[in-house]
Amino acid sequence: MDYRKEASPLIRDFLTYHETIRGHSKLTVNEYFLDLRTFFRYLKLSRGLVPEDTLFENIPVDDVDLPLAASVTLADVYGFMSYLSRDRERRHNSPESGSGLNAVSRSRKISSLRSFYKYLTVKAQLLEENPIQGLDSPKLKQSLPRYLTVDESLALLNAVDGENRERDYCILVIFLNCGLRISELVGLNVSDINGDTLRVLGKGNKERTVYLNDACVDAINDWLAVRSGITLEGPHRAALFVSARRHRRVSTDAVHAMVKRTLLKAGLDASKYSSHKLRHTAATLMHRNGVDVRTLQEVLGHENLNTTQIYTHVASEDLRYAADANPLANVKRRASAPKDGEED
Repeated sequence: MDYRKEASPLIRDFLTYHETIRGHSKLTVNEYFLDLRTFFRYLKLSRGLVPEDTLFENIPVDDVDLPLAASVTLADVYGFMSYLSRDRERRHNSPESGSGLNAVSRSRKISSLRSFYKYLTVKAQLLEENPIQGLDSPKLKQSLPRYLTVDESLALLNAVDGENRERDYCILVIFLNCGLRISELVGLNVSDINGDTLRVLGKGNKERTVYLNDACVDAINDWLAVRSGITLEGPHRAALFVSARRHRRVSTDAVHAMVKRTLLKAGLDASKYSSHKLRHTAATLMHRNGVDVRTLQEVLGHENLNTTQIYTHVASEDLRYAADANPLANVKRRASAPKDGEED
């Protein structure tokens, strides 16, 4: 997707700032554009700036200029939020059909608007006042991250088989031990390995070093022995994880499919877990075994500590153990002695 073909100069400058100065990935920048495009399409339609019979998806945003952006009010944004929660059609690949986006999706679009207006006022200084300064975000329900237990993780690793077993096993070991994002994993190059350390390029092109334990080193060495026999061309020669059939860097879709397939083989619910849940698993297991939250933040590559705090949760089985460990847990109410005249 090339936002430069659809975005107005005002929006394009904002996106270019995030891509070049802030170092955000193309995927993140594209999401910013999609969010802004949806908002300004809604705004133009709600204000009658396009014919009533115009399809929402056909409303252009290449003419969004500073006067239009400056005219936005909080009422416009709250109307947009109402539209998102009631009328906005979900994407075709959403697990739920129908209309109305969930609070997480709405919150992300509001975050994009906030970033856009912060850029206009603080960075570009095109506006003196931020018209959405007092904007509230949708309240998000806090949910605990879903993760595999140690036994389930071992079952997943033991279920790996097939012609790509060394590669797939290595991928799962790195997921479960290092907590990488899938984009980080598929982007790894052979040159990123240096003994027992791994150079990882994370969000915003920020580099971090992840230390490899013995399980990771052994799995990587086993895979490299197989990989050395695969003929690769061009830029794919640098890739750590490659497809033997396609002779190119493995794709995120292929990794997602492999994880789902292996979960099923392990007898686990593939609808509940994913590649990202393996990242949750690594983080949860590390924290439970003594890794403090600050260190965990560095390992995971989180910019904000608040993001890492979700792994400080206590699982229900620990709560149950705490209750059972109380020395009064087995004390039962003594039956009172019958009073005179009462039957025993």
